[in-house]
Amino acid sequence: MNEITTFRPGALEEAKPDQMPHSIEAEQQLLGAILTNNDVFDRIAMIVSKDHFYDPVHARIFDVAAQRIAKNALASPVTLKTFLEDDEGLKELGGPAYLARLAGAAISGFAARDYAQMIYDLAIRRELIMLGRDIADRAAKVEVSSEPKEQIVEAEQKLYKLAEQGSSESGFQSFLRAVTDAVKVANAAYQRDGGLAGVSTGLVDLDKKLGGLHRSDLLILAGRPSMGKTSLATNIAFNIAKAYKRGITHDGTEGAVNGGVVGFYSLEMSAEQLAARILSEASEVPSEQIRRGDMTEAEFRRFVDAAKQLESCPLYIDDTPALPISQLAARARRLKRTHGLDALFVDYLQLVKGTGKGENRVNEISEISQGLKAIAKELDIPVVALSQLSRQVESREDKRPQLSDLRESGSIEQDADVVMFVFREEYYKEREKPGDHEMDKMAVWQDEMERLHGKAEVIIGKQRHGPIGSVDLSFEGRFTRFGNLVKPWQDGSPREF
Repeated sequence: MNEITTFRPGALEEAKPDQMPHSIEAEQQLLGAILTNNDVFDRIAMIVSKDHFYDPVHARIFDVAAQRIAKNALASPVTLKTFLEDDEGLKELGGPAYLARLAGAAISGFAARDYAQMIYDLAIRRELIMLGRDIADRAAKVEVSSEPKEQIVEAEQKLYKLAEQGSSESGFQSFLRAVTDAVKVANAAYQRDGGLAGVSTGLVDLDKKLGGLHRSDLLILAGRPSMGKTSLATNIAFNIAKAYKRGITHDGTEGAVNGGVVGFYSLEMSAEQLAARILSEASEVPSEQIRRGDMTEAEFRRFVDAAKQLESCPLYIDDTPALPISQLAARARRLKRTHGLDALFVDYLQLVKGTGKGENRVNEISEISQGLKAIAKELDIPVVALSQLSRQVESREDKRPQLSDLRESGSIEQDADVVMFVFREEYYKEREKPGDHEMDKMAVWQDEMERLHGKAEVIIGKQRHGPIGSVDLSFEGRFTRFGNLVKPWQDGSPREF
């Protein structure tokens, strides 16, 4: 038998196919263990597949055995012989007698998992070598159609795809472990100020209804144009980043004990426009004045002071337009690895690209919503995705949005843990202004406008962890800022957030 072949670093150009890292013995031992005891397969199925085997004959033996076991049929040298009798590669190794030798030489099924892990690790090393060669070959070819930046993006995608393999080997876990995790989350909420299980949005009434933004949740924030979706998202993102405090978390690891590091995908607005909105909110200078540069000296000083305070805010903006869902996931992983990541915002869902060629928009939106939910689970963070609503809202008497208004796909509602709608009745009432000659109607309209002025509503249409309902917020259009609404029975000025 061959010995384990190791790969010498720095010898990429010298490496030949037969010098690739591999272990024939490990493959033989694993196959022998499976053929001797089929129960071994269940312990290693999450680690290796037929593609991880170096020897193609071994890969075919594993594949046939796996198919037999999946059908609850016996996989032994005798049963596999029927399916592999005509295999030319197996004939070179001695034919069906080789299967009997594999089973006879198997030492123990106890070490099968270690052999499987070894086969997997060596397969990944081979993939890395091949990827390195591919990158070198493509970089050496100077072609107009292949830009270096595109090559870097493709190489990153392939590396991340390689890193993802074998990451989901958790499988079933005992109820005891699940209960312990649930108790830890409850304890963290109990210890935290305000008793929130998730990250605080900075908006007290919204936090009470949601319990904060929960890890691994996909939250959809939807609304018609001009309702303030982006404003509310930037407000919440800014509140989380502003409250960021690092320390030892409840599970003993270092991380955010308050607030968090925020990633914001702004597919519609530029990073500069988004920053101007946040600065408008923080400095209380109207955003249109910031754009025009029309500020008094006091306002400009407030603007500069706010900018200085926000310099250290852990809020990262990516304004690349038409970002594919695979790229979006890869960049989020990179941000988590380099700076940490506690919450992710996507503005907005319909501007993300799927992997398809756009034949079916509904399927594409479905793929994007599933991809966002997968990011939330994989990175263990809340993902807040903004979404457009269909025009059918405008044709109804009652303009309050509902779940059926979610545009282009029911999968958004299905994949989301929370669906919220931003609704400002003031916006619609403003457009119902009667003529100056209609005095009675004008008086009623003015009363209505006074009642609705500066108020917004967040309607929670779906929530897996809690109640549905609506939350009243204040809205200052000049600063594009949502805040906590003072109730009639509360004294004093609006609460800080």
